[in-house]
Amino acid sequence: MEKKAAAQECYKMKFNWKHILLFLAVLGPGIITASVDNDAGGIATYSIAGAHFGYSLLWTLIPITIVLIIVQEMAARMGAVTGKGLADLIRENFGLKITLWITIGLLIANIATTIAEFAGIAAAAGMFGISKYLIVPFAAIIIFWLVLRSNYKTLEKIFLILSLFYVTYIISGFMAKPDWGLALKSTLVPSFQFNANYLLVFIGVIGTTITPWMQFYLQSSIVEKGIRTDNYKYSKWDVIIGCFITNIVSFFIIVASAATIFVAGIQIVDATDAAHALAPLAGSYAAALFAFGLFSAALFGAFILPLSTSFYICEGFGWESGVNKKFREAPQFYVLFSAIILISAAVILIPKINLIYLMLASQVINGILLPVVLVSMLKLTNNKKLMGEYTNSKIYNFFVWIAIVGIGALSILLVLTTIFPNLFAFI
Repeated sequence: MEKKAAAQECYKMKFNWKHILLFLAVLGPGIITASVDNDAGGIATYSIAGAHFGYSLLWTLIPITIVLIIVQEMAARMGAVTGKGLADLIRENFGLKITLWITIGLLIANIATTIAEFAGIAAAAGMFGISKYLIVPFAAIIIFWLVLRSNYKTLEKIFLILSLFYVTYIISGFMAKPDWGLALKSTLVPSFQFNANYLLVFIGVIGTTITPWMQFYLQSSIVEKGIRTDNYKYSKWDVIIGCFITNIVSFFIIVASAATIFVAGIQIVDATDAAHALAPLAGSYAAALFAFGLFSAALFGAFILPLSTSFYICEGFGWESGVNKKFREAPQFYVLFSAIILISAAVILIPKINLIYLMLASQVINGILLPVVLVSMLKLTNNKKLMGEYTNSKIYNFFVWIAIVGIGALSILLVLTTIFPNLFAFI
């Protein structure tokens, strides 16, 4: 009996190790896609949320996490079942016309966002005394060289390493010595303020977390990695863990700003303002960690946004794509990637460049496209010919529709408030 029990225990250990190894094998796309969502723009939004409204917006991270998991899971599942990217499926099922409009919109929005990433690189490096005329070309060359010379497996390791640098925000949050009781209460108990600035930041927090490009990149990376239905359950956990990690980081960015900048009554407009303000309030180490986190996040975004753009444009037009292919095998993919990097880096090097209108255009386009992309995803994941037994359940569809209606309404508000900044002035 003892030998039998020992044998069963040994089998259980092997079984568990098998699951762990399989999970580690598929680990990457979910964590990377969710992590890079905390890019330069996202960090700025969360910093402003904490600096202007303290802990009061922390509760939004719970529904945001749930919706992000739902949306990202659908994209990952489609990639595993069909072996095709989202743009490819949209073209095949909805026609070239809608694909063309989505592609044009995303191209403009993603170039604007990539420019913002290089602006984040320049701003963060400037805090350490490094000129943008040195760091921006250097970063662009490194990004271009690594993508051109590496395969997906190597790039995925680099991206996972960059994901680890988000821990700097968690450390900064602890160093700020927040009121943990109030932070916990604000996370679990929803609150709302009926004033214009609160509504704008509230919409911004949600809008910066769920964006159209994420779905395209995640699905393309699932396909690029070769994940199929037999190991999708492990990839699903990769997606779920990634969504939790990114919003844990968001939590600590808000907490760090709330515990210091909000308490001191300092007004900020971006993430570098937050890093500067942290120095006298939480110490120079906390400020340096915050700035370093901004640099690594912006660099991460400068990798992913051009890759995402190149993936969906090539898929949409039926061109070869993927970092596992050589330049001669996928010339359009690499030309697009290079052009986006070159344009984005060059814009930042223009003296006294004002990026506000580019950022506004990016917000408007993303706000318009997001509901279209989400409805397309829902139709695709319920197509039995396409998904077979992996279509959504009725309960799942119910929650997805609630998410789409909510995100759609907020996207419309985001567009309106961007075009008409005084929309809520009467409140």
